[in-house]
Amino acid sequence: MYMEIDPVGAWERLRASRSNRPGRATAGARGNTYSTALEQAQQMFRAAQDVGPQTRPLLVFYGLSQAGRAIAASAVDLKNESWNLVSHGIKASGFDKDFADIEVRTDPPGSAGSFVRLSELLQSPVGDDDTVVRLEDVWDTLPVNLPYPLTSRKRMTPLYASTDVIDASDFHSLLTVSVGDIPDRVVDTGSRTALDEFLTSYPGTAGYEDFARRRFGDDDGPNYERHHRDAGWLSMHWQMPAETGTATQRYERLHSMTRGYAGHRYFFPTVAGMSRELHPLMAWWTVLYALSMLARYQPAQWANHINVDGSRHSVPIEKVLERAMEHLPVLIADTIEEVSTWT
Repeated sequence: MYMEIDPVGAWERLRASRSNRPGRATAGARGNTYSTALEQAQQMFRAAQDVGPQTRPLLVFYGLSQAGRAIAASAVDLKNESWNLVSHGIKASGFDKDFADIEVRTDPPGSAGSFVRLSELLQSPVGDDDTVVRLEDVWDTLPVNLPYPLTSRKRMTPLYASTDVIDASDFHSLLTVSVGDIPDRVVDTGSRTALDEFLTSYPGTAGYEDFARRRFGDDDGPNYERHHRDAGWLSMHWQMPAETGTATQRYERLHSMTRGYAGHRYFFPTVAGMSRELHPLMAWWTVLYALSMLARYQPAQWANHINVDGSRHSVPIEKVLERAMEHLPVLIADTIEEVSTWT
């Protein structure tokens, strides 16, 4: 991980916003929903800290669900009654399968369920009636799960986009980004072909101009730097549009290609069956919904999954629930700030 998370500071931001409510939550039903939903969310997150993994997913998911109502209440792009979320808008099944193969489906686009309404607000995809998403595929899109694979398959995980190499003053016709967390299977191959095949799952990287090469010459391969296992880094270049290239314009270009996560930028992979990458808040929503439904309706199976003496998934589950309580307050506060200022 490349970030410092401050959940205490995030809750302070959220509590402070209730006396000066943002966006369309300034008054009336939207204002009341905003304040009440955030209070419920914080109380559920606080309660989740005092219980173990047996019941923690229930509290964390429903805390996130209530925070989603505050997000919708504040969103300037949700007009009339479209801010009023009803039902989940997402379903989980296949609990008799391996944990990684649990299946998730969403309600169709345009429906009023919380997941669909918030996904469309955040320009995050939802499936059609035939779209089935595996839990593992969404699990791997969360930066916190980089150290916690569910199986030994080839993973598609977020690529960190470092802004450190963007010069703060000079005009430059190229946007240069140091891209991290490239897996060993791509680095070890060492060819542009392998890199291009890998990047087809990362729509934000489309159209890159070039990359740092091992030696001069158009036919030479990428000059990866390897920091540790599955953490290759490569300096990559994108051509800026004509007559642009200031530092501000290059930052704007990077933001249009990536998604934010707790103050950092990532290239996120698409999930099989989806048209584009999930917004990280909706990826969290998907994972926590599946865990909460498993814990609520299949408690014996859930107990088996979290049995540290018998389940290979127990530690990853424990860690994702711990990280959820740390990361989600930050993502919620950032998302409210984002949707309440859109025009």
